[in-house]
Amino acid sequence: MVFSMRLNSEEARLAREYAAVHGISLGAAFKRALFEKIEDEYDLRVAEDAYQEFAAEPITFSQEDAWQEIFKD
Repeated sequence: MVFSMRLNSEEARLAREYAAVHGISLGAAFKRALFEKIEDEYDLRVAEDAYQEFAAEPITFSQEDAWQEIFKD
């Protein structure tokens, strides 16, 4: 897939400098930024869902109890 975007001169300079500092192409820099953003938003969603699940049923276990449950067999 190929796409284009318009950047003002300051945005373009910053993007080129970021890519140069990391030794990657401009395309790789944008790809990295996109997928890091997707991953961050996914992680946030998973954390929010886990918190809601915990808030609905706030059961906790000690570390000792957790290990016993994991290795009970």
